Amino acid sequence: MAAWFAPQNEEFMRNSLTKIWQDKRGNAMIIAAAALPLLIGSAGLATDTIQWALWKRQLQRAADSAAIAGVYERAAAESATSGVPDAVTKDLGFNQHTGMTLQSGYPAITYPADSGSSKNQVRVVLAVKRPLAFSAMFMANAPLIRTTAQAATVGSVGEFCVLSLQNNSKTGIQATGNASITMDCGMMTNSTSTNAAAGQGSSSVTATTLAAAGGIQQSSNWRVDSYQPYSPKLEDPYASLAPDSSDFASCASSPPSLSINGGNSGLVVAGGACYSSLSIGSNRTLTLKDGTYIISGGSVNIQGTLNLTNAVLLLTNKDSGTTQTIGSLDMNASGQINATAPTTGKWKGMAIYQDRRAVDNAPTGNITSSSPNKINGNSTNKITGVIYFPNQQLTYDGNGTGSATCTQFVAKRIYWSGNSGLNNFTANCDLAGITAITTTLRVRLVS
Repeated sequence: MAAWFAPQNEEFMRNSLTKIWQDKRGNAMIIAAAALPLLIGSAGLATDTIQWALWKRQLQRAADSAAIAGVYERAAAESATSGVPDAVTKDLGFNQHTGMTLQSGYPAITYPADSGSSKNQVRVVLAVKRPLAFSAMFMANAPLIRTTAQAATVGSVGEFCVLSLQNNSKTGIQATGNASITMDCGMMTNSTSTNAAAGQGSSSVTATTLAAAGGIQQSSNWRVDSYQPYSPKLEDPYASLAPDSSDFASCASSPPSLSINGGNSGLVVAGGACYSSLSIGSNRTLTLKDGTYIISGGSVNIQGTLNLTNAVLLLTNKDSGTTQTIGSLDMNASGQINATAPTTGKWKGMAIYQDRRAVDNAPTGNITSSSPNKINGNSTNKITGVIYFPNQQLTYDGNGTGSATCTQFVAKRIYWSGNSGLNNFTANCDLAGITAITTTLRVRLVS
């Protein structure tokens, strides 16, 4: 009986398994069951990867901010590093919002050496360990997330005596001929040209800084401590300053012209006045003092000597229309100007002002030797104050040997030419009523 049952049972089992093997109705379930661990694993790894990338990005942002804060601290402390750790820690308290606790020994702060234009460098390294929901089942320790950020000041902070407001791809400052300029401050142009400031001929310009919104081609004509190409543009520092009705109180309906050419040489005018034009003949002298002097619609031509004492000369127009004629300044031959701007009041610091309604004689923006505004000839000029021509070019030409103590030149374009020389060209002076033109501190992440 037992002998018969065993073979029969064996055959039964074989037949049953054969039927199951040949039956396709359960294949999908078997394949799904086999693939399920792979699907779960893939989803878990994808979730972990996204979470890890998010933490990494948050940590990197915190490191970037901390490094920048460290550089600002170094710059404020004249490159000293003693206050940097506190600045970094304080910034992390503000900007590390992930709730992650840094690993022991972090933040790690180092100070790479200056490299090119990159100064006051600070490198900050942050690290955390965070368990990942899925991977933690297979890892004995949480993975380390580590980020590094390095920041520096780029270029140097500058104080500028010369600002070109040229705001296109044409040259804004040019020195040519035998022009010789010496200053203990800098020059800046908003030109975006690849050659925003051009030195030519035998010209020589000595300055602390030469900066531009565009490029600057290094040249033996420029003798500067610091090139700052591709700097942020500077706003017109006097954009809000304009004549108003109180300034035109002295203007009659038809202002007279004033010509100094004969027996009236040596005339002294005090308290302000309004003229349609002004001319001073060769070897003649005019003194305007203690007030605001309007030139309404006409120009100023100086062949003799103009003394501005505690006074401002306004090239403007008493009529308010936007198309009214605005005159220019032409000082030539042996002309001379001695200017001291007011130190108080609305026009403090301003020596010569041209209304921004003046039409640019070179609408394409090309710098040219035929400028409508010239300080020209064998002049021995002494200027304390702002020379302001925001919409036209200003040319300093000839054989001048002027002294520009506490002076700013602000113009659309500035052209130094001839044998002009500005020696003892000193920085802006608060006591002269002049507000210094400076760049803002530029801090950037560097590699």
